[in-house]
Amino acid sequence: MVVKMTNQTENFYHYMGKFFGSRLVERQTNDRIYDDDNKQWYLYLEQGKVKAFVSISKNIIKNIYTTKEEYLVEILKNITKEMVIIDSIVTNAYCEIYEACGFEIKSQVYKNFVTISREKK
Repeated sequence: MVVKMTNQTENFYHYMGKFFGSRLVERQTNDRIYDDDNKQWYLYLEQGKVKAFVSISKNIIKNIYTTKEEYLVEILKNITKEMVIIDSIVTNAYCEIYEACGFEIKSQVYKNFVTISREKK
């Protein structure tokens, strides 16, 4: 099940608290996760636990993490029904999933990051 939250949503830190500063997440994504006030979070919950998440600010994806490909696919499909995603610098750990969900991989930005976008809803 995909749910939307912000860091002001009740129980947000119950679900997301362990991901902030997590070395496991950082090793997998080569990215650090921050709970900035301007982010909208899409969480994939299974049995009350976060299995994947994507954060977005002003139509730009900021953070991505998943434990299984199918969870991230569901989140990205939900997001692209709601909005156009403009150039977003994201971890290259999930490039195959981005492409499968209709995102264009525009460039390799840094060693561990790519720029993606999806211009149509």
